[in-house]
Amino acid sequence: MSLHRLAQGVLLPGFHGTSAPDWLVKRVADGLGGVVLFGRNVVDDAQVTALGAQLRSARADVVIGIDEEGGDVTRLDAGHGSEVPGNHALGAAGDPALTRAVAASMASRLAACGVSLNLAPSADLVLTLDDPVIGVRSFGSDPEVAGEHVAAFVDGMQAVGVAACAKHFPGHGASTVDSHAALPVLPRTAAELAEVELAPFRAAVAAGVRSIMTGHLVVPEWGPEPATLNPAALRVLREDLGFTGAVITDGLDMKAVGGDLAQGSVRALVAGVDALCLGGEPLDDDGLRWLVDAIVAAVESGVLPRERLEEAARRTAALGTPPSAVEGHDPSLGLKAARAALEVRGALRLSGPPVVVDLAVEPSIAVGDVPWGLGPYLEELVPGTSVVASASAPEIAAAAAGRPVVVVTREAHRFPWARDVVTSLAKIGLDLVHVETGVPGPDLGATARVDTHGGSRVCLRAAAERIAAATSSR
Repeated sequence: MSLHRLAQGVLLPGFHGTSAPDWLVKRVADGLGGVVLFGRNVVDDAQVTALGAQLRSARADVVIGIDEEGGDVTRLDAGHGSEVPGNHALGAAGDPALTRAVAASMASRLAACGVSLNLAPSADLVLTLDDPVIGVRSFGSDPEVAGEHVAAFVDGMQAVGVAACAKHFPGHGASTVDSHAALPVLPRTAAELAEVELAPFRAAVAAGVRSIMTGHLVVPEWGPEPATLNPAALRVLREDLGFTGAVITDGLDMKAVGGDLAQGSVRALVAGVDALCLGGEPLDDDGLRWLVDAIVAAVESGVLPRERLEEAARRTAALGTPPSAVEGHDPSLGLKAARAALEVRGALRLSGPPVVVDLAVEPSIAVGDVPWGLGPYLEELVPGTSVVASASAPEIAAAAAGRPVVVVTREAHRFPWARDVVTSLAKIGLDLVHVETGVPGPDLGATARVDTHGGSRVCLRAAAERIAAATSSR
């Protein structure tokens, strides 16, 4: 096989459009490893199915990947919110069998769309409330319990033939920096990692996960390079954890790895990574040619051994096996799981239709611009509900005019202005319900607290149902 075809075979770029441009179809036919789909590539399931068929008509075993974690991170449902809760809600529900069932239902939907690789689940832990990027994407804080859910998710996903991908090795849990914007240095020793953060990855490996994604994270004892570019990190994954499948990078366009795609691609391959995820910033044919030429030049100069490139291309290709579409997608399962995840504290009793305030914050890059907010659901379920724009506590109290107030946040503990609005409303003495859709933080003094453990469509619906049931019709 030619060097150029081998170099193409490790690339998983993103692209613009809801159908494959001609240059991309030709690249697939010539050996491009595959693609990663984002919300910009999705209209609905039928369109994704047609896109998948278009790509597979060029080459049957092309890798078609997607970031469909469920919950807050969704691509198939980017326009209206996920039909399933995310990992934190599944962890809160506390039933690995339910997690497996949700993953299997997701996989059936993905398989029907022609997707062969799902870049999920997140095997990261919640180890600090200041984490800006993982949050409800994690199954929780307990490494063993999270590991049970990671294994269940992997098993459910792969039982349908869609490859799962445990991420972001060695774990974002202790980081307070978003690697989309800067390079996190984990305040952890190698021994601490081995005991805590690596436990869910071990569970994934034991469950037979077919791929693992590296995080752009520095572990000081492993050296100054992030795990994606660090041979020591890859040795831990291969030798200590015994992983033999494909290692995929997190987005190489992220600022944590410097933003130089060509240099990052070569360094990742030399370190031991197999597939290069390039999807965040869409590429065109010229961009791919530049990357292929850089990889070929690295082999010809002796920087990258040909055998290493051949190994990487072989492992990447193994993720392109087309899944067999099976009946098993259950659209009702997500709401069942979201209801099981709900946690209510305090006296949830409303004297009448409430005023709802959704305190929207800027979502992380991983989540993107997905619809969020409880107001529309309560308007539907409780006639007479009013939704007011985010405002100061005195303005909200004036708008309520004695009615109950439902204030909705996403990790209020990380946003002082949102936290201040909730605590100020509580001090005013209103009949106040605080709905937290992120990782639950400290109690802020509301009459009642509802934790959804996620902001997906079904999590919000489940919360609205519970509040509606507690609202007096007088």
